[in-house]
Amino acid sequence: MGSGQWHVEKRCFSSESPQSMDLENGPETGSLSIVVLGASGDLAKKKTFPALFHLYRQGFLPVDEVSIFGYARTIISNDELRERLRGYLVRDKDASSEELEVVAKFLHLIKYVSGPYDSEDGFRLLDKEILEHESLKTSAKGLSRRLFYLALPPSVYPSVCKMIKTCCMNKSDGGWTRVVVEKPFGKDLESAEQLSTQIGALFEEPQIYRIDHYLGKELVQNMLVLRFANRLFLPLWNRDNIANVQIVFREDFGTEGRGGYFDQYGIIRDIIQNHLLQVFCLIAMEKPVSLKPEHIRDEKVKVLQSVVPIKDEEVVLGQYDGYRNDPTVPNNSNTPTFASVILRIDNERWEGVPFIIKAGKALNSRKAEIRVQFKDVPGDIFKCQKQGRNEFVIRLQPEEAMYMKLTVKQPGLEMSTVQSELDLSYRQRYQGVKIPEAYERLILDTIRGDQQHFVRRDELKASWEIFTPLLHRIDKGEFKPFSYQAGSRGPAEADKLLEKAGYVQTHGYVWSPPSLE
Repeated sequence: MGSGQWHVEKRCFSSESPQSMDLENGPETGSLSIVVLGASGDLAKKKTFPALFHLYRQGFLPVDEVSIFGYARTIISNDELRERLRGYLVRDKDASSEELEVVAKFLHLIKYVSGPYDSEDGFRLLDKEILEHESLKTSAKGLSRRLFYLALPPSVYPSVCKMIKTCCMNKSDGGWTRVVVEKPFGKDLESAEQLSTQIGALFEEPQIYRIDHYLGKELVQNMLVLRFANRLFLPLWNRDNIANVQIVFREDFGTEGRGGYFDQYGIIRDIIQNHLLQVFCLIAMEKPVSLKPEHIRDEKVKVLQSVVPIKDEEVVLGQYDGYRNDPTVPNNSNTPTFASVILRIDNERWEGVPFIIKAGKALNSRKAEIRVQFKDVPGDIFKCQKQGRNEFVIRLQPEEAMYMKLTVKQPGLEMSTVQSELDLSYRQRYQGVKIPEAYERLILDTIRGDQQHFVRRDELKASWEIFTPLLHRIDKGEFKPFSYQAGSRGPAEADKLLEKAGYVQTHGYVWSPPSLE
């Protein structure tokens, strides 16, 4: 919305509406307490609270039901937390009085409780504050819904979950308690399973929401619709027609002060094993029986379990020059800031089709995209194969778009060909439509009890089984990264691997977002 047009909408869902159904069969109405643990940290300030604000502004968090609690070790007052958050909610220096009033009303919903993460005293106080809120919400009909968002390092998940279980569970019949946990879910298969076992001993799987914000992105959520609602793709989406698939994540900046943290994980743990592997599942999975979350997640697990072990010759690692100049990074660091890995699936649909998963920092561009390249046309009567193959490209960020690269006749008197595209650019096609942030969608899903876009335990285990052997070799220094210059495409060896995998580069064609004029 433009300046001066902010207001809080009132949402009312029919009980028959699929959007309003709680998939745990819990109540859709009732007092709703949202607790952000780690409330004074960057993740909470930059992502969680702004997402809650946007949900509030759109009417999804009605004031007669909702209170928001921040919990952290930092000793500050309610007003101090609210002031810290205000700057992340009001970005426009020329915000109108109406906008500022909406922000003020939202901030008034937030209360702060200070305490340690491993002691009952602080959580008993938190529970007391929640109970007081629940008693004041007259429309709540005695029901209690409690959502705990852990914007915290995974190292404190077990102790925090234990405190929630001991002190802060909902006290009403028919209510619910849910916990949202952020990545990284462990560092390898063993640590992930240990973390899952510790949390699983305290909560049932339907109560646990392992969030991966890539599953909340608009075009990632569009994947199932594209694949299974369009007859066009059904006969093409297989090894007979597709030559290769690329899933690419590129950043044009380095670790930017996060070197010490990043060095503990590396690009595979940080991006590939979670974000890009989730995209991989949606591209490669079979059609689910229905849109029920468990049916969708069943198919994702099946495709992960069909991935064959990664071959050494199908991996290229890189580390940009200057990475070790960060004083928080060890001088002998072997941590990759770039990785290109080929995954292969042993099933009828995808046998022989390489999936090139690529991610890197300090590269020459910033984008995330899926690139499905089709095979050459047999019997090339136009002699145009050198111009490039058909490709279906899904641009996840920035400039969300989908386009199909086609060979067409060059306008004019001669029978010559040129590459062009069929283009669906969201900014042009859906002018005036606000695309929600990923965290908005996913937090709303947790309130509704919809786990479709969250990672199930067996799915998490299967993903770690794919990458743990490679990661252990990197950690031991047995697999060395190539150096590459910051601002480049990455190591030259990655381009060689791409060519070896059968990708055919298009020459003379560059896609650019269409103008709104």
